[in-house]
Amino acid sequence: MRRIISPLSDFLHRESSSGIVLLFAAFCGMVVANSPLSDGYFSTLELGFEIEVGIFYLKLSMLKFINYALMTLFFFVVGLEIKRELTSGHLATFRKAVIPFLAAVGGMALPAGIYLLIAGREAPDGWGVPVATDIALAVGLLAIIGNSVTPALRTFLLGLAVIDDIGAILIIAFIYSTGVKVSWLAASALTVLAILLVKKIGAQSTYIYIFFGVLLWYGLYRTGIHPTLAGVLLGMMTPNTPKIGQNLEDVEDGSLSVIEWLELKIHPWSSFAIIPLFAFANTGVVITLSSLRDSLSSPIAWGIFFGLVVGKPLGILSAVLIAKRLNIGDLPEGSGKTDIIATGSAAGIGFTVAIFIANLAFKDEAQQDLAVISVIVASLVSGLISWIIFMVLKKKKSLQR
Repeated sequence: MRRIISPLSDFLHRESSSGIVLLFAAFCGMVVANSPLSDGYFSTLELGFEIEVGIFYLKLSMLKFINYALMTLFFFVVGLEIKRELTSGHLATFRKAVIPFLAAVGGMALPAGIYLLIAGREAPDGWGVPVATDIALAVGLLAIIGNSVTPALRTFLLGLAVIDDIGAILIIAFIYSTGVKVSWLAASALTVLAILLVKKIGAQSTYIYIFFGVLLWYGLYRTGIHPTLAGVLLGMMTPNTPKIGQNLEDVEDGSLSVIEWLELKIHPWSSFAIIPLFAFANTGVVITLSSLRDSLSSPIAWGIFFGLVVGKPLGILSAVLIAKRLNIGDLPEGSGKTDIIATGSAAGIGFTVAIFIANLAFKDEAQQDLAVISVIVASLVSGLISWIIFMVLKKKKSLQR
C-alpha cells in the first residue's frame, strides 16, 4: 500500500510548528542564562575536545560543535530546498524566479545599507546580519495568520526566502571566511569532484556520500571557510530524480524525488532538534540594566534593528515596484503594495541565520550579545507588524464584501 504525501504542504506545516519550538528554545536559553543555572550553562557550552594525529587536527567546543557540525545538517536541508525550488519548484523558470530574486536582492541590499549608515563607523563588518531571513519563522508566521495570506503570497515569500538563503550562504562563504588555506581548498575541490564522480557512475549507497560529506566538511574546516557550507554543497549536488523503491507517492505529480525523500527524513531532525538546540545555545545573553542601556545607545543594535524592521519591507517593496514598472515578472496574484509590505515584514524575521552571521561578524562578545538581542527584538517587532497589517487587510476585505 502506497502512502500519499504532499512535500510542499508537509514542508509548510512543519515550518509553522517548528517555528514555535524554535521561539520556545530561544526563550529558554535567555531564561537559563539569566538564572542561577547560568554558570553551568556557559561552562557546558565551553566544554570541548582537541584531536591531533599527523595532519589531522580538530578542536571544537560544545558551542562550536553545535554551530559547525550539527548546523551542517540544517544547511544540508537548506541546500535541498534550494535545489528543489530551482529545478522543479517556484524558481524553476525565469518568469517565476525574477520577482522573488529582485525582491530578495532589494531585501538584502537596503538592510545592509541602513546598517552601514548607522553603524558603519563603529562595526562595519556587521552589515551581513540584517540581510538574513529565517524561513522557518517567516513561513510559519504566514501559516499561523491563515487564510488572510493568499497562496500566491506564500509562494512569493518562500521563493524570496530561498534566494535570501543563497545570499546569506555566499556572504558566509566569501565575507566571513578568513585565512583561506589553498592546499586544503584544493583538497575540498577534489572531494567535490569525487562526489560528482560517484554520482555520475550511479552509486546508490548513502554511506558513500556520508563518507565524502565528512571529508568535505573537514576540508572546509581546515581551509578556513565555514564548514557548514559542506551541507549546502551536498544538498545542491543531490539529484532531483525519482526515488526508487519507496512506498511513498507525491500527491502533486505521482512520484517522489530523492530530494523530497531526504527532506521527509532529515527535515524533522533539523527543525525540531538541531535548530532549537542552536537557538538555546546562541541566545543565552546575560541581560542587565547596563546591557539594556548599552543596547539603546549602540549603533550596532539600532543598525540591525532598523535594517530588519524597516530595510527588509521597503527593500522588497521597492524591488517589486521596479520590476512591475519594467514589466519583467509576475506579481503575486491578487496582491497590492500593502500585501507586499506585510510579506516583507515577515521576511524581516532574521533570527536563526542572522544570529549565525552575528557570531561570525563580531569577535567581541559584548558586540555579539548586542547583535543577538537586537536580532531577537527586531524579529519579534517585524513579525508583529506583519501580523497587524494582515489582520487589518482581512478586516478591510470582510467589510467590502
